[in-house]
Amino acid sequence: MKLFCVCFFKVERCMCTMQTGTQMNKLKGKKKGLVRFFYLDEHKSCIRWRPSRKQDKAKSEITIDSIHEVREGKKSEMFRRYADNRFDPNCCFSIYFGARVKSLDLVTTNAEQARTWIHGLKYLMAGISDEDKADKNGDGTLSIGEVHQLLHKLNVNLPRQKEADTDENQGSLGFEEFCSFYKMISTRRDLYLIMISYSNQKEVMDLQDLARFLEVEQKVRSYSREHLIDIVHKFEPCPENLQRLVLGIDGFTNYMRSPAGDIFNPEHNQVNQDMSQPLNNYYIATSHNTYLTGDQLLSQSRVEMYSYVLQDGCRCVEVDCWDGPDGEPIIHHGYTLTSKILFRDVIETINKYAFTKSPFPVILSIENHCTVPQQKKMAEYLKEVLQEKLDLSCINAPEFRKLPSPELLKGKVLVKDIEEESDEDDDPQCMCVFSTHNTKCITFLQYRLSFAMFSCRKRKTMRLSRALSDLVKYTKSVRVHDIETQAYTNSWQVSSLNETVMNQILQLKPGDLVRFNQRQLLRVYPSNYRVDSSNFNPQPYWNTGCHMVAMNYQTDGRMLELNRAKFATNGNSGYVLRPKCLNKDDPLPGYRKTQLVLKIISGQQLPKPKDSMLGDRGEIIDPFVEVEIIGLPMDCKKQQTRVVDDNGFNPMWEETLVFNIKMPQIALVRFEVWDHDPIGRDFIGQRTIALRSMLPGYRHVYLEGMAESSIFVHVAIIDATGKVRKY
Repeated sequence: MKLFCVCFFKVERCMCTMQTGTQMNKLKGKKKGLVRFFYLDEHKSCIRWRPSRKQDKAKSEITIDSIHEVREGKKSEMFRRYADNRFDPNCCFSIYFGARVKSLDLVTTNAEQARTWIHGLKYLMAGISDEDKADKNGDGTLSIGEVHQLLHKLNVNLPRQKEADTDENQGSLGFEEFCSFYKMISTRRDLYLIMISYSNQKEVMDLQDLARFLEVEQKVRSYSREHLIDIVHKFEPCPENLQRLVLGIDGFTNYMRSPAGDIFNPEHNQVNQDMSQPLNNYYIATSHNTYLTGDQLLSQSRVEMYSYVLQDGCRCVEVDCWDGPDGEPIIHHGYTLTSKILFRDVIETINKYAFTKSPFPVILSIENHCTVPQQKKMAEYLKEVLQEKLDLSCINAPEFRKLPSPELLKGKVLVKDIEEESDEDDDPQCMCVFSTHNTKCITFLQYRLSFAMFSCRKRKTMRLSRALSDLVKYTKSVRVHDIETQAYTNSWQVSSLNETVMNQILQLKPGDLVRFNQRQLLRVYPSNYRVDSSNFNPQPYWNTGCHMVAMNYQTDGRMLELNRAKFATNGNSGYVLRPKCLNKDDPLPGYRKTQLVLKIISGQQLPKPKDSMLGDRGEIIDPFVEVEIIGLPMDCKKQQTRVVDDNGFNPMWEETLVFNIKMPQIALVRFEVWDHDPIGRDFIGQRTIALRSMLPGYRHVYLEGMAESSIFVHVAIIDATGKVRKY
């Protein structure tokens, strides 16, 4: 709480240092870098540096509005490639900016300078300026007017009685007085009532009270006295309470706001599922058009996207290969204005980052448009760079024609080349789902700037290099000719279908699709008409067991949030075991319903909408919570709380929502916070969690990307027999 107060009184020091300027090393490739003097302009609207050889001054400055992200340490591709061990990571940071997402990589003289710039830039990116300082006149105290304005920014009105209380000391508050005042208004009534209900109305919880709370409410199966003592020592700030081994309201609040009070099961931060089953028993995190930073028409192709998605847990990346100049194969989105990158650079990046996040196999989904000579070059680079990662001779498949497990394939890279009769560039409207004969089709590619805008052609067999095809073992690409017949053949094959075809199959033959997915791998990719690189809803495909549902990782939003929630359940390893009913011959048997009972109690430090015209100075929000179940169609439901007027700081709802869920194994629970408006509603934040990763009891649901903003809930998960799930 004291840190919160400090940020309002001390932020100007950061700004002052930045405006005075700092000498830093600007990293430039393999060179030592360029020493430049960086400073924040007087309007706090851009960063500039000097000297600069650029004639255009705009090229030697970065506007604050153009900054996407500031990363601490040596995390950019430039640092990873060229910095080696030359610089202290604590002195390094990168600024990502501009429409084409460039990076400015800087090294300071000491760690304190780096922290000042990192924190200062983050404040500026959040819209904090002189107008946002609590102490307007800089006299070290807050007047009643300044307190009222500050609380307005915190999304809460100052009650008249409390406003009168602050007027006793000549109408102003010093730093310590403001800390006391803030503590008074921020003490959690909901947590206080829980604490005294388990402490027999005492103002503190002893070890026995804490043990009862953990067992009865949090459903903790086992704990020791040492564990209880550790909780007190870790979270209780009062020395007197520490001596008595008791938790006061501050200590109890600290404990409940810690990861121990989060709704997400901490055991799921690690791999916790059986990884020894065949590969086709798992969902696999998959990227579409991995190389792109934006849309499919004009955006940049970047090698960094491969390191980004691999470190985000993705296990199947797409590589679109075309003939390049000087015999060097390149990667880009064909027949568009997207930029081009070298195939070799991409493979080197994959080799470097393939197993930094997860040890389980990476699948290279190669869309091959190259001639045979450049295919041979691709095979040469794959073998030269990946080396033993490609060697599958030591892998013993458990059974004939059954795929090996992720455990057996640890540290390996599987090559999935494009099928000989490729449909990756065909118009989804023209594809025949169950037909085997060749057809002529007119393809209208709205977004391709080439003479291929209208083409009438037969699908033709593509010539493949033996050197490249020899690298394919367990993931041979084949076309789906007849989903019903192929559902009964075991194979080491992968098929790729676009979303339009998949939607037809879901409508006509969902049972055959489930059986098909039990026998071989299936990849689903977005329609070619998603020019903006938008994402489809992955849940219907997961419902039928589709293994590789390809997402545009460069496009954030609801669908990618569902994907993150799905794969967070197994340590974000990129592999999630499918439900048993999807892995055996008799799918979708009758399941006992699970009842999810959610009591939405309160909210904490909810911000104003990001797109609010007046930012922090805008109206205080009127929040409500919407909870959505995402799973089987029969399980998909939404419920919401009432609206709390004029309070985003600590709104109280105290409402219970009940959901009956037929197939909890694949259900996701999405919490959304909205600001009610007379003419609609404004989105504030969300958190999506797999039902199987939710912990019972009193829990905080932290909104994604917002460290302090949360919803406080009580969770009960009850099966059809009436048993409450324990942790």
